[in-house]
Amino acid sequence: MVTLETIRKDMEAQLALDNSIQSVIVNADTLEEALQDAAVQLDSKVSTLEYEIIEKGSDGFLGLAKKPWKLRIYPTAEAMAKRKKVKDDASFDAENFDEEVKTVDQDGMFYIRHFGDNICLKVTLPVGKGRPVEAKQIISEAKRTDTLSIDEDLIRKLAKNGSKDQYEVVGQYKHVPAGDALLVIDVSKDEMLATVTVTPPSLSGAEISAEQIIRNLEIQGVVAGIEEDKINEFVDNPAYNVPCEVAAAVKPQDGRDAYMVFHFETDPTKLKIKESKNGLVNFKELNQIQNVVKGQPLAQKMPPERGKAGKTLKGRYLEAKNGKDIRLPLGKNVELDKDGVTILAAMNGRVLFEAERINVEPVLELDAVNIKTGNIDFLGTVVVKGNVEDGYDVKASGNIEVNGTVGQSHLKTESGDIIVSQGIFGHDVGVIQAGGSLWAKFIQSAKVEVEKFVIVSDSIMNSEVTAMKRVILNGKKAQITGGHLFATEEICAKNIGSPGGGAETILEVGFDPRLKQRLADIQDEQNSLMRELEETENNIVTLENFKKQRKTLPKEKQDHLDNLKKRKEEIIVKSEKYATEVEQILQRLHELKVFGKVKAFGTVYAGVKIYVRDVVDEVRSDVKNCTFFFENGFVRRGKYEEPDMTDVKAPEGYSS
Repeated sequence: MVTLETIRKDMEAQLALDNSIQSVIVNADTLEEALQDAAVQLDSKVSTLEYEIIEKGSDGFLGLAKKPWKLRIYPTAEAMAKRKKVKDDASFDAENFDEEVKTVDQDGMFYIRHFGDNICLKVTLPVGKGRPVEAKQIISEAKRTDTLSIDEDLIRKLAKNGSKDQYEVVGQYKHVPAGDALLVIDVSKDEMLATVTVTPPSLSGAEISAEQIIRNLEIQGVVAGIEEDKINEFVDNPAYNVPCEVAAAVKPQDGRDAYMVFHFETDPTKLKIKESKNGLVNFKELNQIQNVVKGQPLAQKMPPERGKAGKTLKGRYLEAKNGKDIRLPLGKNVELDKDGVTILAAMNGRVLFEAERINVEPVLELDAVNIKTGNIDFLGTVVVKGNVEDGYDVKASGNIEVNGTVGQSHLKTESGDIIVSQGIFGHDVGVIQAGGSLWAKFIQSAKVEVEKFVIVSDSIMNSEVTAMKRVILNGKKAQITGGHLFATEEICAKNIGSPGGGAETILEVGFDPRLKQRLADIQDEQNSLMRELEETENNIVTLENFKKQRKTLPKEKQDHLDNLKKRKEEIIVKSEKYATEVEQILQRLHELKVFGKVKAFGTVYAGVKIYVRDVVDEVRSDVKNCTFFFENGFVRRGKYEEPDMTDVKAPEGYSS
């Protein structure tokens, strides 16, 4: 059943909805002019407006009988929602800001004005610790010789509660029209500014109200830019016989030109040296390379904005310029995202901004790695024309190619090869780690770990070398002297060891070097845990015996006993985990199909130790042209076999 109350609620809801929709009715010769006019009045863009046709316009015939369009224009729902969100966010920020800003104390104020036959009052309330206005003072000033009557109760109410920024009638006076203030509205020739000049009223004459000023502006043809705040300020604090601004044209706003937002530093001189957490500067970390990965956003074009048309006081349109577009700075190895404005890296590398173009370079070429370059960390291939000097590191996701020598440095690739044309002088400090293979003229006093092959043309001396596949020396000298070499499949050289013994030379093949190293580490850990367990158990026994004798323990010793028991449980659990891991490693080593071989097409000198699987052959006298291999639980010796070069492919431009 539809009741009167239901209808009333529906009408209230519809009224609220109608009030929330801002619209204007515009008369114009064309649709475009009407929309531009509405855009100015609604402070919106033409593209965000919708309209209803009230009266359809007509161009007439030869300019005769021309009929203007009459439209109701309002923002789209999306534009209204966006504007509301911005307004809500601004209100929220303003509330937070107001909480932080210290309140400024301000006294209350009142204004008594004589408009027409009425005495009018406006009261503003105090702010903070400001003093309120006193009703007595207002009443005293309102009583003039020409005052006929005043409502003192209303004055007291307004003095207490304020007038909400409005003038309220509080009495009447004997009005003499001949003494009224006079006003003159002056509109500039360019229709950009309007001023009001007011002569002061004489006693019993009326003052100028805001409504009078606005009405006179409209009579002068002013339809836009009326500044009500300045008009109200003039009414509150009139300045007589002086032109005061009361209206200003809506100036056109030229659209902003398109511009680029870069997600990297385009000026290399602004790149800063890295600092540690404690503020110390490492001058080896010069931070001169800006690495990027494939698909990473590098820059984004902010599109040009349309100009916002202005309007003179009398409604004449003022054109605005649209922003200029720009070309995207697309260079090498970059691509455009689907949005058409975002530039992405097409591959890994370093990003550069050169000749007004964004480029991604997958190869970094350097004359040398030294104090001028600092350490290198690059997502791509690094080519060093000279040397990598002592103390400087090079890391790369691709290959590392060094045409000179490598000193006490750390070279590391994620998946690529490392090529050192003139050899490695590690001085027992240098480390070489390759996700692929290592190619070098020689290796001296360095630690090497590679996922595939170590290929050397000259010699390996006093180094620790681990290869997940093979170590092959295939040059004229091809000498292994001193050190510890591991390889899963084989180690091949001309001469192994040195005449008369000298430095200890150990070669191991036929197992996974990492698993064996992990096994050794676990065994060391287990030995340490067993020693700690024995010591812990002895301390527990001592404290428990002391407790039996005394029937109780001091709190500190009881806490210590509890901690020892807890630590004992931790050691047992950890030891059991290690034991399980050891069994798994031994099982994998046992299942390894590759038995491994050590090959020498020259001499294996006495003193060399060769491990095939877990069996050792200690060479007691020189052996020539020999292959060491595993058979029936023993290391056997046979005729020399050529090295297995399957899958071994020399890097481009390298000759061993």
